[in-house]
Amino acid sequence: MSVLFGLLWPLERFNTVVLAIGKAIAIAALAIMVVLILGQVFFRYVMNDAPNWTEEGARFGMLWMTGLMAPLAYRMGGFVSIDMVERALPRMASTLLSLLLLGIALWVLIIAWDRGLNNHVDTISGRGCSSSLRWPFGFEIGKCGNRFQNNYQYASLWVGVNLLILVNIELIIRQVIKLLGHGDRLTNLQTEDVGGAD
Repeated sequence: MSVLFGLLWPLERFNTVVLAIGKAIAIAALAIMVVLILGQVFFRYVMNDAPNWTEEGARFGMLWMTGLMAPLAYRMGGFVSIDMVERALPRMASTLLSLLLLGIALWVLIIAWDRGLNNHVDTISGRGCSSSLRWPFGFEIGKCGNRFQNNYQYASLWVGVNLLILVNIELIIRQVIKLLGHGDRLTNLQTEDVGGAD
């Protein structure tokens, strides 16, 4: 049991810190996205001249917000789930079912990790340059000069999958600890911020 807690506690602390940083970045990305969309509406319908980069900038913010918030929601039980069978089963069977589902999810995430890297980040489109989104203040970075490289956007989902894998491993370890009857020693991951359909 001490081996399992020895694996869980550093991973739990790492996930807590990284996901808190990700949450702050995601909130900033959401705020920027809202400002850009409202700005685009204002310039299009009031000034009759919308800048062409605001839509791509909003998409950039949405991708990073999704990639950074999905692992946090997954960890805290914020995803929509149908858990009638799990709740109806005895504790041992319910924990085994959860372990099976987490194992399947880990398998899917590993496939998504490979596909995300090879089909989006490290491809011709990923290595391409943004059509309209440019670095502020005239900065020139990398081969695209003053324009963003597309893989800066695509990397958001790949980073999110990496974090989802770490969260999934943490949840698997937690389920094994529950299966062995030491679930009372685990910290509660759900907060009142995440509402369910209970």
